[in-house]
Amino acid sequence: MEYDREGPQLPTPRGPVSGAVGAHLRGTGPLPAPEAVAAAPVYGDDLQLALYQCYELHYRGFAGVCPDLEWDPALLGVRAALERRFLAALRADTPVHESVADAVGALLVEPVHGEGVSHFLRDGGELWQLREYAAQRSLYHLKEADPHAWVLPRLWGRAKAAMAAVEFDEYGGGRAERVHARLFADLMTDLGLDTTYGAHLDAASAECLATVNMMSLFGLHRSLRGALVGHFAAVEITSSPGSRRLAEAMRRTGAGPAAEHFYDEHVEADAVHEQIVRHEVIDGLLEQEPHLAADVVFGIDAT
Repeated sequence: MEYDREGPQLPTPRGPVSGAVGAHLRGTGPLPAPEAVAAAPVYGDDLQLALYQCYELHYRGFAGVCPDLEWDPALLGVRAALERRFLAALRADTPVHESVADAVGALLVEPVHGEGVSHFLRDGGELWQLREYAAQRSLYHLKEADPHAWVLPRLWGRAKAAMAAVEFDEYGGGRAERVHARLFADLMTDLGLDTTYGAHLDAASAECLATVNMMSLFGLHRSLRGALVGHFAAVEITSSPGSRRLAEAMRRTGAGPAAEHFYDEHVEADAVHEQIVRHEVIDGLLEQEPHLAADVVFGIDAT
C-alpha cells in the first residue's frame, strides 16, 4: 500500500468523531460509531473537523495517508452521515428569500454602517489581527476556486462557459504567478505567516471549517449544483467591496505590497466576475434548469 509523502499533516483531534476519522486515516483505529456522529454538535469543532478531513482527501490528501482512502466505502458512509446532519442544519437555519432576484438584490445593497470583519479591520484592525484573519482564511484561499471547479461538469451551455471563464481568471489566466492561491501565499509571506498548505488547520475555528466544508459539500454533490452556483454568486457579488476594505486595512497597517495586491486584484477582477455570474452563470443555469431556482436561493442565503 502506498502513502502520500507530501501534503499537510493530519490535524490534532478535537473530539471523538474527528479523532476516530483521523485514526482510520492513519490505520490505527476504527471509524466513529453512528451514535457519536449523531451526538456531536453540528457546528462544533469535532464534527466540522471530521468532515474537513473527509473532504481534504478529494483535494491534496494528508501526508502518510493512503490516497485510496478517498473512495473507501466505510469512510464515505461516515462522510455521508456527517453531510446529512450538516446540510439539514444549514437548511433549517438559513432564512431564504422568495426569489433569486430578491436574494441577489439583497447582496447588491451595501449597509450604511457595516459591522462585518472587513469593516472592523479597515477601521481599526491591528496587524496581528490581519495575520490571524489571513491564517484562518488560508484554509480556503490556498485552494481558492478549487471547490467551485467541481460544478463545471454539471453545467453546460452559457452557464458552463461563463463559469469556466471566471475560474480561468481565478487560476491566473494561464500564468502560474497570477493564480489567486499563489497571490494569497504571497500575502501570507508579507505577513510573516507559514505558507505551507494546511499549516494553519489546527488553529482554524469551527466557523472557518464550516465555511470551507459548505463549499466542498455543494461542489461534490451534483444534486447541489444550484446551491453551489448560488454560493459562488454570493462570494463574487460581495467580494469587490469587501476586498476594497481589506486592501485599505493592509495599506493602513503597512502589511506589505503583496498583501495589498491580493485584495486590489480582487476589487477589479470580482467587479467583472459579478456581472458574469449574475447574467451568464445564474441566468444560463435557470434558463436550462428552472427547477433549481430554490437551490440557487439557498446557496446565496446560506453563504
